[in-house]
Amino acid sequence: MGEPGVAVVIEDDEDVRNLVDAILKEAGFVVHSAATGREGVEVVRDKRAAVVTLDVGLPDMDGHEVLRRIRQFSDAYVVMLTARRDEPDTLTAFLTGADDYIKKPFLPRKLRARVTAMMRRPRTTDGFASHPEGLGIGSVGVGSLGVGSGRGDSARPHESEQAVMKHNGLALNYKSRMATLQGLPLTLTRSEFDLLFDILRSQGEVRSKADLVRAARGDYYDDNAYISEADERAVETHIGNLRRKLREDPQSPRFLQTVRGVGYRLAPKRLA
Repeated sequence: MGEPGVAVVIEDDEDVRNLVDAILKEAGFVVHSAATGREGVEVVRDKRAAVVTLDVGLPDMDGHEVLRRIRQFSDAYVVMLTARRDEPDTLTAFLTGADDYIKKPFLPRKLRARVTAMMRRPRTTDGFASHPEGLGIGSVGVGSLGVGSGRGDSARPHESEQAVMKHNGLALNYKSRMATLQGLPLTLTRSEFDLLFDILRSQGEVRSKADLVRAARGDYYDDNAYISEADERAVETHIGNLRRKLREDPQSPRFLQTVRGVGYRLAPKRLA
């Protein structure tokens, strides 16, 4: 995996900040800290962070707003930390661009395991230089959350699988992290790209919500890992966003079909 790089801890509670700092240093990161959202955004920008841990309840601004600002210039992996228990808060974190979400109090080994799993996933480092909006994954080569099949597969495609997959006017290139619809670039988040890839590669096989959680969240979620209702709700949110970006007709979908009570599958191919 090489040197992990720089991590930034954005946390107003000094005890928690020191704990996370120690966990990340033990994992090999060079760690910088900030006690406010505004300071944290500037530290992430200045230090070119690879990983950010971000408290939701900061004194100067909401953590979700901090994340929105970070996503304007950085594809760093972001783990949200919060004492809140509301499911909508979890969904907001993923919609804003978080890569993971951990509720306080947490076990140090849990945070380290999540961060280690994220750092094993393929990513590039130049996506935001060519795409100032920051959130574009389909049209530029920004980092990946990894893709698992839910059956213990590698996060990468098998050698026998095509690097470019096409379906009803959609083309997806896993290696370059590019997706187009009718020849026009699609702007997808990491999770959206990985979910779409997983559904395309399944060739009509039904993918349960638990399968898709593993596809979007990576190898930390193995076959025996507990999948929460909040995890599955997050997948539903990502699928809804994908349908909007793919301009799906709900009466006649070209790409994503709902299998009620189970999950989703790829819609049949059309002749034209």
